Amino acid sequence: MSTYLADAAEDLTVEGPSATFTYRRMGPRGGTPLVLLNRLRATIDWWDPEFLDHLAAEHDVIVFDDIGAGYTTGEPRDSYEGFADGAIEFVEALGLPQVDLLGWTLGGPVAQRIALKRPDLVRKLIVSAANPGGTVPGAPAPDPRVRATITKPEVTGDDLVFLFFPETEAGRAAGYAYLARVATRLAAGGPGVSEAAGLGQITAIAQDAAIPYEQVRADLESIKHPVLVATGIQDVMIPALASYTAVHHLPNATLVAYSDAGHAFLFQHAKAFATQVTSFLAG
Repeated sequence: MSTYLADAAEDLTVEGPSATFTYRRMGPRGGTPLVLLNRLRATIDWWDPEFLDHLAAEHDVIVFDDIGAGYTTGEPRDSYEGFADGAIEFVEALGLPQVDLLGWTLGGPVAQRIALKRPDLVRKLIVSAANPGGTVPGAPAPDPRVRATITKPEVTGDDLVFLFFPETEAGRAAGYAYLARVATRLAAGGPGVSEAAGLGQITAIAQDAAIPYEQVRADLESIKHPVLVATGIQDVMIPALASYTAVHHLPNATLVAYSDAGHAFLFQHAKAFATQVTSFLAG
């Protein structure tokens, strides 16, 4: 079994006005920290330690649980605006004048909201496997199995492999390898995402889907930061077209697509994507 430095990162806490935030910090200090924003129903235990190790080889990397989710106290939020406010509160509690943001899936639109609300706080954005907002014109109808799976009271490992990785032999193998890598943290028995927090996140996703696309387009056009948008072509949750559409409206964006990967392309291709992120942040 491989040993990952990220698995040894200690749990730290910082007090904010609304919560006691729990976070982990790894990699060399100095420069602009990279703050990661997580997916639906995930805590900091679910970040792939291999991916974190690759990122932290050259970056000051911070993962945290937002207000009311996982290890962090407080009342769960139920909107992207609320999640963005929580993330801003966390960054300010750490006393960081500016950060880079990497948002995966639900974390992607949250990162965009932060950039819109506090453009001074953000240097660069990485938006991964995320819907830019509203209903993407021309997007294919979602696989009905997706909603049935993500709304289950308990999502199994097999469910996650279906949601995050392609239904190919290589894709499934990558999925189960990812589950093996996160098993060390999960075996420690840390808190999960409560039913209230999970329902709040699902509510936020539904609210976001109802936003008129004209507003989504205007918001994207207002983000002047450099943005790296990345997607897996075989994503069953967020169609790759969503990333193409976002890049069309973002004034300063780069698109990366992985043809053999799905929603969790960043874990299937951990080293390659971490290298892409490092190049983008240094450029």
